[in-house]
Amino acid sequence: MKYNLDGKIFQSIENTENGEVSSETLFHYHQDDNIISADYSGGSIIKGHLLGKMSEDGTLEFTYHHINLEGNLMLGKCTSVPTLLPDGRLKLSEQWQWLSGDKSMGKSQIIEIDSV
Repeated sequence: MKYNLDGKIFQSIENTENGEVSSETLFHYHQDDNIISADYSGGSIIKGHLLGKMSEDGTLEFTYHHINLEGNLMLGKCTSVPTLLPDGRLKLSEQWQWLSGDKSMGKSQIIEIDSV
C-alpha cells in the first residue's frame, strides 16, 4: 500500500549500535508522486539528506548521506517498510548499510511524530 509521506516528521525509536541516528534525530519527509526525500539532523548528525523512491507496495528504497559531529561525511543505502499503526501514525522498519566506513549493516525503526 502506498502512503503519502509529504510533510511528515519521523523520530528514531530503535537503531543498531553501528548506526548514528538516535532519538534526537528528526527526519522531515517530502514526497512528489513516487519520489521521496528527507532532510534530517539531531544527535550526532549535523545535517543529512536522503533521496529515493516508493514502490507500488509502499516500500522505500533510498540512499542517504550526512555529516556527523566529528566532521565525517557518511554514506549509506536503506530499504524501509511502512506499517500503519492503530493510532493512524506510520512506522518505518529499516534495513540499512553503510557505503562508507566499515560498510556494516544495521536495522532501525522510525515513527511518525506530531510537528515540533
